Amino acid sequence: MERINAWNIYDLETQKACQNFAEDYRRFISDNKTERECVDAFVNEAEDHGYVELARAIEENKKLQPGDKVYLAWMNKSLVLFDIGTEPMEHGLNILGAHIDSPRLDVKQNPLFEKGGFGYLDTHYYGGIKKYQYVTLPLAIRGVIVKKDGETVQLNVGEDPDDPVFFVSDLLIHLAQDQMKKTADKLIEGEALDLVIGNKPVIIDANSKRKTTRDHEETPKDAVKKALLQILSENYGIEEDDFESAELEVVPAGPARDAGFDRSMILGYGQDDRVCAYPSFRAQLEAKNLRRTGVTLLVDKEEIGSVGATGMRSHFFENALAEVMNLAGQYSELALRRCLANSCMLSSDVSSAFDPHWADCFEEKNTAFLGRGMVFNKFTGSRGKSGSNDANAEYIAHLRGIFEKENVLTQTAELGRVDVGGGGTIAYILALYGMNVIDSGVPVLSMHSPWEATSKADIYEAFRGYQAFLQDADFRSE
Repeated sequence: MERINAWNIYDLETQKACQNFAEDYRRFISDNKTERECVDAFVNEAEDHGYVELARAIEENKKLQPGDKVYLAWMNKSLVLFDIGTEPMEHGLNILGAHIDSPRLDVKQNPLFEKGGFGYLDTHYYGGIKKYQYVTLPLAIRGVIVKKDGETVQLNVGEDPDDPVFFVSDLLIHLAQDQMKKTADKLIEGEALDLVIGNKPVIIDANSKRKTTRDHEETPKDAVKKALLQILSENYGIEEDDFESAELEVVPAGPARDAGFDRSMILGYGQDDRVCAYPSFRAQLEAKNLRRTGVTLLVDKEEIGSVGATGMRSHFFENALAEVMNLAGQYSELALRRCLANSCMLSSDVSSAFDPHWADCFEEKNTAFLGRGMVFNKFTGSRGKSGSNDANAEYIAHLRGIFEKENVLTQTAELGRVDVGGGGTIAYILALYGMNVIDSGVPVLSMHSPWEATSKADIYEAFRGYQAFLQDADFRSE
């Protein structure tokens, strides 16, 4: 079954709309590379579109009516938005669910050390990465340091053209004979991903005098580390102990860029899964006069198993829904259970794009191609569908009708050849409530690498598909 390439059917007006949407997205992922940054940006824009913080609505005992909009930002790293529909919530919600965490390096809690005249930050990689891809790249440090008195220091160094950048060093090829014999997973060990952050053992001020070789004194122990601590203290007001209560992420430095002479693609960091989170959020903002309550759920920790208080396995979404139903005068434990079971969900997550250079890893009839539209994975998991939500045929047929009606370009895929590997999403977690769920999103080339590639057409079709879903999905299992 051949799928249409979007660029073959886009007229000039559609091409312009596609390019404009993709440019908004490109700027978003350039400016927001951590979960906290994504939540902050989404909350600001949601409030501009009339969304009210759930805690405020609870405090004011606001009676939610159709058309009202509320949101909950959970621990500044996950976010859920509700657009109240005209139907009772017991009949079900239409949910778009994506994740906003991405593979990266995390700074450890006791990270700062000096070795061989270099100052380093020790890191621990987060999510599935090829460790060798992170050496010799210009890297930025972004995140927060929370001091003992509760003050939060925002750190974002390496993105501005005038900022310094940081890097992980690699062995020169002239001495790498033994290194090159290692398998790729051992080429760079996890504990070798130490971030170089300085090399100067002294801070020069106006009162310092130039020393000659004859005047030279022996450099004190850990002089580079001490100099770096002085910089951190003077510029950010932080001490070494403050790393204990910090969440600092090391990410590729620099903005996402248009890719190709034709500018048909975007190359950037963190597109898994912000390439689905952003169009989901935009679809939620632009929804109008919904029958079923529309929900966009943007969560943390998917890349490490959806664990923790901000991951999908947490009950924060279920708790928020109970509060919303209560404000709408529709809450009971039974009504909540019926609401969840009757809901429809698109697990807005990426799929692997076909790469001709690695064609033997894909089964070409059942893989996604860049430029051919929004992609659906009936199941994910690995090998014998292990760990997968496997969507029901009846639900898929319902969605096919919606997207055909709105002329949304779609394609179907599996995550590589059956015995090659696989992966998972948050779909199976929401399916535990008994609701209908299917994975749907954007195909990504070079997934989980520091720089991933996507098609602007696929991003735009995903946005259109998410809009159609929020407006028209209404399916309940018998």
